[in-house]
Amino acid sequence: HFRDLEIVHGPRDKDVLSLFRLLTSIAVQGKADNIPPNLAGETMRTILAGLPYPASLLQAAIRRNRAEQAVNYPRASLIKACINRALRFDPNGKEKELTMALDRENRNIGYRLGRLFATLEKIQREASPDINATIRDRFYGAASSTPATVFGNLMRLKNHHLAKLEHPGRRINLERLLGEIHDGIDDYPAHLRIGDQGRFAIGYYHQRQDFYTKKEDREVASDQPASGQDK
Repeated sequence: HFRDLEIVHGPRDKDVLSLFRLLTSIAVQGKADNIPPNLAGETMRTILAGLPYPASLLQAAIRRNRAEQAVNYPRASLIKACINRALRFDPNGKEKELTMALDRENRNIGYRLGRLFATLEKIQREASPDINATIRDRFYGAASSTPATVFGNLMRLKNHHLAKLEHPGRRINLERLLGEIHDGIDDYPAHLRIGDQGRFAIGYYHQRQDFYTKKEDREVASDQPASGQDK
């Protein structure tokens, strides 16, 4: 269970999260009273038995992401755990497991669009440091569920933001990253299924963490195995 939950996080965050902390992260206003009925018991049963987590756990985490227009550490941890454990119990599962930190080789469309969204947000923030609301605050919900409705416009807007960057080298690096992520994406999906909405969240979270991680720390994280693999 704890290996499945492992995901890169900030230096002040705890490495191990309690079940209470995980469940309050998916509750409205973060209140224990708002944890969905029976979910705590069902989740504990799957932890003890080593079974796939309840489907409602993943759904609740994704709903909170959309409601708050954000992906925090506990929910990212839960989403990664739910997806990876479900894959291990699916004999027809073809997707690769999600890694602890950024996976540049992950070609899943949801994961890549999450990375793309985080990069577009980063460009906007650097172009307008004093901005009050970013594209995340306005478009995270739509981008993570119905990408075709927003990504075309966001990709057009990014040219305006890139043009505002003062340092040409930084602009070139960000354009190169966009090209790497976007390579091979011809059309944006009209809708992402629930699993890929979860992968979108992890791609977004991983990319954001990578932006704020020191180079030497990234190299250490990249050496960590995916959950479920021997260390």
